[in-house]
Amino acid sequence: MAFPNVRLSNRPLHFIYLCDCSGSMAAQGKMQALNQAIRQSLPGMAEVARQNPEARVLVRAVSFADRAAWHLAEPTPVEQLEWRDLQAGGITAMGEALQLVATALQSPPMEERALPPVLVLISDGQPTDDFDRGLATLMRQPWAQKAVRLAIAMGHDADLEVLQQFIGPETAAGGRSARRPLQASNATSLAQYIQWASTAVVGAASMPASRVAAAVAADRAGAGTSNIPLPDLPPTILDPTDDVGPLVW
Repeated sequence: MAFPNVRLSNRPLHFIYLCDCSGSMAAQGKMQALNQAIRQSLPGMAEVARQNPEARVLVRAVSFADRAAWHLAEPTPVEQLEWRDLQAGGITAMGEALQLVATALQSPPMEERALPPVLVLISDGQPTDDFDRGLATLMRQPWAQKAVRLAIAMGHDADLEVLQQFIGPETAAGGRSARRPLQASNATSLAQYIQWASTAVVGAASMPASRVAAAVAADRAGAGTSNIPLPDLPPTILDPTDDVGPLVW
């Protein structure tokens, strides 16, 4: 029997930022650029959420410096989110940040009907704690294995090998190229990558299950390894009018 007036409840899509807040982020306008990029991406993310009523986009953020801590502890509907600026200072407890996210991806509190979460790791340096242990703890969680894991390197001193380990293997089956860390060399490219992750990727992750299954099958037949079909990256532009930090970090 059909119940035309009954609407299925939407499914939560957890979007988690893991933000490097070490002392080096205070230099050259990096932290200012990161705060501004995330804040400016929120209206676009909220619009994507409105266009995908089957999903409920919930945002959280972890900051890591001397220690890792929740910057946004509660899963917050994106349309209600007001971003509080991150502050830089300390070292780079990235492994601890991964362990913290692992606790959030346990079931419970993760809902059985949740969509694959989106994890975005942003760093300009190297972990100063036990990254391998943190990553192993994270990847023991089935929700972490299902997650879309992205990484953004800010500047040229970020540890690309570590960021690649967070994302997953650099090559897919058959030796084809898979996802790699995104390298932001200035505030403009950082903003573009943040915008891409918070809109195009969120839109793909919130597609109806039937469309996701078909698109993933096609994606894996090529070079992809993701649990959702990742959209194409935006072209990065070196904008000489960019006034947030220097052009090259």
